[in-house]
Amino acid sequence: MTAPRTTTQGTRLGEWIGLYCLSVLAALVLSALLVEATGGDWRPVVNALLDGSLRKPGRWGETLGTAAPILLVAVGTIVSGKAGLINIGQEGQLLVGAAFGTYFGFLIGGPGPFNLVVIVLFGALGGGLWAGVAALLKFWRDVPEVLSTLLLVTVGGQLVAYGLSQSWLLLAPLGDRGNRNQVSKQLPKDNRLPRLEVFGNEIPLAVFIAILSAIVISLLLARTVWGFRLRMLGRNQRAAQRSGVSRTGYGASALMISGAFAGLAGAVMFAGGGFAFGNYQLVPGFATNIGWTGLLVALVAREKALIAIPVAFVFAGLRTGSSFVGATGVEGRITDVIQGFLVLALLVPPAVMFLRDRGRARAAAGERA
Repeated sequence: MTAPRTTTQGTRLGEWIGLYCLSVLAALVLSALLVEATGGDWRPVVNALLDGSLRKPGRWGETLGTAAPILLVAVGTIVSGKAGLINIGQEGQLLVGAAFGTYFGFLIGGPGPFNLVVIVLFGALGGGLWAGVAALLKFWRDVPEVLSTLLLVTVGGQLVAYGLSQSWLLLAPLGDRGNRNQVSKQLPKDNRLPRLEVFGNEIPLAVFIAILSAIVISLLLARTVWGFRLRMLGRNQRAAQRSGVSRTGYGASALMISGAFAGLAGAVMFAGGGFAFGNYQLVPGFATNIGWTGLLVALVAREKALIAIPVAFVFAGLRTGSSFVGATGVEGRITDVIQGFLVLALLVPPAVMFLRDRGRARAAAGERA
């Protein structure tokens, strides 16, 4: 009895691996054809992506630093997804979290380590509260969270823009702004997240925070009663409620935890500085699509926190490598299209397997009839 089952599992695993390999290969071929169609050569583009993300001095450290907030957003998205909730407002939650961390960091102040904790905690609080607005609308007025979270991205962006126009909120004093109109004060050096230097690469503490968060959430979802109830709610709300799982309590908390992780990502982007995140200042366009990318990572990882770690690194590599693509004569935005192809490639196998399993189930049902 055991041998046939083991053989079946091995065959199924082989099918999954084969489908993923074919899908990724097809995505890479399409990407190469696209580069050729735009007048470029795909070989220099691949080399530029690798140089910009890994091979040049200091680049893989920058890729890791970019992957950290992406992974934090993805981890939060996985939590809400397990509860059957679709949070697509991470970009706004990240921005509001960064604004909370910035405002209270300068308001409260204090020694470096203490102020870092303040920034991180208030960043998570800001993102959680902003997602809480969507949770309130969902469980009080039955407004679909997919709509409310998306619309709150625009509202959050406008609120932060207003804060950056007011000196009593986020706007830096005139002497600290230089030639920029709407920026916050720059975070002092002793208040910034420390970085570890490894082989000439600076790795911010945010990387370890993000990886630890993914591991902890993975364990909580898989090994605790809370995680079991959350998964039960996501799979069958009616059965979960009959088992004593509060739809409002667990659903609202999952949505707010999701927002808290996005807010935490915004806080570490502010306190970690460097890279493309405003140089320790809150600026217009601060989020730089990190929220949307984190959402894609969670989708591609199929709501598995540990798998999200390497996926976040791949997506971060596409972002950091794109800055080198322009030197090849090809538009750097081509990496966004390549990213889209990869997302589709990683979503095709589950869809194919689902359709195949459903077809086999119907055929088996027809034979029994």
